[in-house]
Amino acid sequence: MTERVIEAVRRDPAASALPYLLPYVNVPWVEGGTPRPMPENVLAEAAFPSGRPLSPSLRAWLAYDTSLLERHHWFTPDGGFAPRPLDQLVADEMGDFWGPEFAWLSGHFAECFLLPGGSDSRRVLAVTEPDEEGEYPVLALDFDDLPYLGLMYPGFDVYLADTAELLDLAKRKTYSDLISHPTYGPRMRRHAVQSLAGSAAIEYPFDFEPLYTELTGPAEPTRP
Repeated sequence: MTERVIEAVRRDPAASALPYLLPYVNVPWVEGGTPRPMPENVLAEAAFPSGRPLSPSLRAWLAYDTSLLERHHWFTPDGGFAPRPLDQLVADEMGDFWGPEFAWLSGHFAECFLLPGGSDSRRVLAVTEPDEEGEYPVLALDFDDLPYLGLMYPGFDVYLADTAELLDLAKRKTYSDLISHPTYGPRMRRHAVQSLAGSAAIEYPFDFEPLYTELTGPAEPTRP
């Protein structure tokens, strides 16, 4: 699937990955139209700071280009990965006020990366337990009404393909609709169990029981 995306992008690398934001914001697939692949020797040894391996789709994309993810703050100055815990990413993207509200989840979502997509919402790759394809879930953060965190894609592979408009997923009504998809549903449900205690999404004000206990252990939350 990722190779299909790369083939499509190669036809016009400078095209916008998010055409619905034009003309106000241009997010080209490839900065300057010339791909900047991660060097083969670096990619061969690459892993997240936690030691978790890169997913197959992410590895394939980085072999083609790093500029899209570099523009979304994925890397340190020396080229290493620069994940943020969920509360820090929320604070950076949605405002300092909201960061502490997500602190109780940050031990579980300690390695998060911002992805292109959304306007008031955000797309976040969360490095947690991988699914059977070796992929990590992509979450949606939405603050249009009350803060919402939910599974949106079962992996970077499906996220890329949908962003490149290679999949017919336009009929979705909610961020987490793929949990009932005939193809992607099983992977989504596995992530729901592993990442959100069986839930597809959580909304503010968060229900700490049983979600808090299952994700963080029996200790009491630090806020009411």
